[in-house]
Parts: sequence; structure tokens; C-alpha cells
Amino acid sequence: IWADDKDNVLLRVSYPGPSGKHITLQSNIFDRLPGGHRQLASLSAGGRGEPVSIDTLTERHRVFDSELPGGNMTFLILGIEHILTGYDHLLFLFGLLIIGIGFRDAALIITSFTIAHSITLALATYDLIRLPSNIVEPLIALSIVYVGIENILKKEVRYRWALTFAFGLVHGLGFASVLRDLGIGDRAGDGWMVLLFNLGVELGQLGIACVALPIIWKFLQPRDNFRDISRGLSVLVALLGLYWLIDRTLL
Repeated sequence: IWADDKDNVLLRVSYPGPSGKHITLQSNIFDRLPGGHRQLASLSAGGRGEPVSIDTLTERHRVFDSELPGGNMTFLILGIEHILTGYDHLLFLFGLLIIGIGFRDAALIITSFTIAHSITLALATYDLIRLPSNIVEPLIALSIVYVGIENILKKEVRYRWALTFAFGLVHGLGFASVLRDLGIGDRAGDGWMVLLFNLGVELGQLGIACVALPIIWKFLQPRDNFRDISRGLSVLVALLGLYWLIDRTLL
């Protein structure tokens, strides 16, 4: 048992057992931890590994120690879960879209965000670039504050795709921390896991956009006071981003 440079407490357990038997991993400490806490683990057997996420809803995860059923597809699910519960990433994306842009601009923004965070996700996972989480997390919060304020102050926002790309590079570093915590990137064959995790993030992100954009276009944008609605929502975006920024730097 040891602590890493991110203040994570790590525990390594070796369990020899006959092939074909299952292992049940269970955590009983959630009543002592803050709400929403999640524990990450990586189970390895026979040269293969599978990530495990344990939270208050699923406190038990069972796998076969010989085959680890589900294999790398678990990373696809992990990517979807990460973006759907990554409220800071979702709020950033919402802030970009709430100003009432058309389909072409929305597609350009989402594509820019995808390309940018895919680049840094891969580079950071393989330790080709490294920034400590106490820098990355405040920068993610700052990106939310900036987008909210820009929505409020500017009547017309141009080249938002470029802004999205720049901040998307930072968000990719945040995504990579999940894989690094699971030890992904240390082995030559981890490329598929990174790819599937990233694909899961994209699927979750696309699903959110497919729900949010029709609501904005059909119910909000046609209204005469849409600009006021957009500004009001942008104030909330900026305030939430500011809260996270303070929480991640001063508290």
C-alpha cells in the first residue's frame, strides 16, 4: 500500500487461485466517505486486465480470474460513464452551445473538442506530456468561467471552434487521469483500451449534444427573449465554474 504524487492511496493484492473460479471485489467503507465517492481498481489475470469502478450504487463487482469477461469493452463503458458524470466537462460543452449556434457551428465545435481532447488524452496516458492535477483541474474550471463570461459580454462570438480546441486540450488531460489511475499506458497493448475509452467519451458527449441541441433550437432559440435566456444561463455557467475554481485552488 502506498500513495502516489496525486494523493491517491494505492493497494496491490495478489490472489493465487485455480482457473475458472470467480473473484468478488467488495468495498465496505462508503459510509465513511463523501457522497458520490468512487473507487477505481484494475484486475489482472493471465496477462489481461480490466478496470473496475465501485461506487455507492454498485459496491460489488465480480469477474472470472481466468478470462475477465467483457475484456476491453469495459473501457468503452467507462468512457461513457466518465463523460456523463463529468459535470465540469458537460457544463463547458453546454456553455459553448447555449448561445444558439446553427448545426454547422455546433458540429465544428464538437469536432474541435473531440480532436483536441483526443490528442492530449493519448499523449498524457502514455506519459508523453504531464501536468499535475492541481493545475489541470483549476484550468478546466477556468475554461468554464471564461466561456460563461464571453457569452455574457459578447453579442457575437466568432472562431469559437478555436477556443474550444485550446480548452479541449486541457480537458483531455483531465480525461487521461482516469486511465493513468488504472495503470493504463504502461503496457504496449494498451492502445485499444485508450481508443475504446475515448470512443466511449465521444458517444456520451454526442448523446448529450443530441438531446441538448434540439431543445435549444426548438424551444429556446425561436423566443424573442432568447438572448436574455442565454445570458441568464451563461451567468449560471460562469458561477458554477467559479465555484469549482475556488474549490480546486483555495479550499
